Amino acid sequence: MKRLFGVRKEKAPPPSLDDAAGSLDKRGATLDDKIKRLDAELAKHRDLIRRARPGPAQEAAKRRALTVLKQKRLYESQREQLYNQQFNVEQVSFAAQSAKDTAVQVAAMQHANKDLKAQFKTKAFDIDAIDRMNDEMADLMAMSEEIQETLGRSYNVPDDIDEAELLGELDALEADMALEEAGEEVPSYLQDEALPDAPDGVMEPLPAAHDGPIANQPASAQRTTAS
Repeated sequence: MKRLFGVRKEKAPPPSLDDAAGSLDKRGATLDDKIKRLDAELAKHRDLIRRARPGPAQEAAKRRALTVLKQKRLYESQREQLYNQQFNVEQVSFAAQSAKDTAVQVAAMQHANKDLKAQFKTKAFDIDAIDRMNDEMADLMAMSEEIQETLGRSYNVPDDIDEAELLGELDALEADMALEEAGEEVPSYLQDEALPDAPDGVMEPLPAAHDGPIANQPASAQRTTAS
């Protein structure tokens, strides 16, 4: 049968966007290498033109440099076209990948929606049962607080204690403590007296003391002093 009808050839898978982008990258790299070689060759021709004397030799060098420059311009134009094509392919690839990611997200959200619906239909999510449980918890907490208050009571404490009387005793205790602290201070008769302040202005020197009669005094004053 295979000899009569032959074998059906399987179709090759269509090229992907990644394949197209890879092909454009290789072509762009090839053009970049060509442009670099032409730049080096142009530099050599520029040196030849600078060193050659005006005449046929210089003109021949200029023609060769012009040919290389035309090739460079052509390769640059092709490289610019590849840039644009590569940009378009990358844009389409980004859009396609975004569409795939969106489909995955939608499928995940649909699955989560089904799970949530199934969970909310169970008895664990019965709103009436949850309300009853909250009420019971509130009653239990109130009962626990009452029990703790009962256990925290003091025994043998009179019930007729006046709070105002307790405050009065507390004030009296504070007054006694203040008197005791004042009694520990140094008595007034043992404290140093404060010195007077220094007078303002310039101090005038006192006259020097003399053993003999003071000069420039009247004779009567000297006799009085001597007597």
